[in-house]
Amino acid sequence: MSLTTHPPSPPAAARTASGPPRRLTRSAGLLAALLALAVVSLISLGVGARPMSLGDAWRGLVDPDAPGYSVVHQMRLPRTLLGLLAGAALGVAGAVMQTLTRNPLADPGILGINAGAAAAVVTAISFLGVSSFAGFVWFAFAGSGAVAVLLYAVGGGRSATPARLALAGAALNAALYSYVQAVQLLDTAALDQMRFWIVGSLASAQASIVWQLLPFVLAGLAAAFLLARPLNALAMGDDAARALGANPARARAVGVVVITLLCGAATAACGPIAFVGLMVPHLVRTLTGPDLRWLLPYCAVLAPALMLVADVLGRVIARPSEVQAGVLTVVIGGPVFLYFVRRRKAVAA
Repeated sequence: MSLTTHPPSPPAAARTASGPPRRLTRSAGLLAALLALAVVSLISLGVGARPMSLGDAWRGLVDPDAPGYSVVHQMRLPRTLLGLLAGAALGVAGAVMQTLTRNPLADPGILGINAGAAAAVVTAISFLGVSSFAGFVWFAFAGSGAVAVLLYAVGGGRSATPARLALAGAALNAALYSYVQAVQLLDTAALDQMRFWIVGSLASAQASIVWQLLPFVLAGLAAAFLLARPLNALAMGDDAARALGANPARARAVGVVVITLLCGAATAACGPIAFVGLMVPHLVRTLTGPDLRWLLPYCAVLAPALMLVADVLGRVIARPSEVQAGVLTVVIGGPVFLYFVRRRKAVAA
């Protein structure tokens, strides 16, 4: 007779109380987010110099004989699709960056990743005469990747802390945007080409840009979703990650590639748009918790919804002109960023 005792197994109802119901809640929430995104997308198709009802916008999308078909397909559909792709890219990149740096205030715009892409693009415009997305995107990748590596090195490498990474990112961000402003002041042609792009906008969307952006964003999102489990392990520390079978160095390297792909492509297509990658992951964590297997899909849905809301508001509040989406994300994101900073200080105290 064995004297070894085992803790009693919880009843089946108790075991499943926090499992399937929570999964069902998350699944229902994701479906609701998809529905909200569909509604916002339809509103985006209907808002413009020639307003349309939701019904007219839908008919313009699916019926070639509808009066608004050409307007929707030639102008508003590319703009909406660009917002969907760029928003998903920035939201997922922000979640990956916050996990990699263990810094909940990390964001591609705040830590200088977008600034690196912008500096590379303005260099290409001013000194090399590049003027198309096909040319922008490779320079944007190079700039965002270089800044990601430099940020990690300046922030302390393996001994990097969230505070050091934030300080290094702020310094790089300021230096790179100072360079961008200097180039624009010295080169009138670059200023004319950059002045709307640099604030972040969907106004120049074209079907060709959307098709060129699509493979980069899909590749980055796929890699991010595959990285969810290793990043979950990495969030508990390198030793715990190794114990769980993850390779911390490989996870960080793939994470940098994901951030470079997503931020570089989105920035090349519509300019550096800040705070989307900061706000959305924080809001999503209140619904999903820190598990990236749920956090990333939610970010991929709600971040483009935020982008389209900002773009639609920009078209509405300044008719017949418009306010760029990047301006409104800063207006919304600035107070949100300050709120999170104060909240962290209150928790630390």
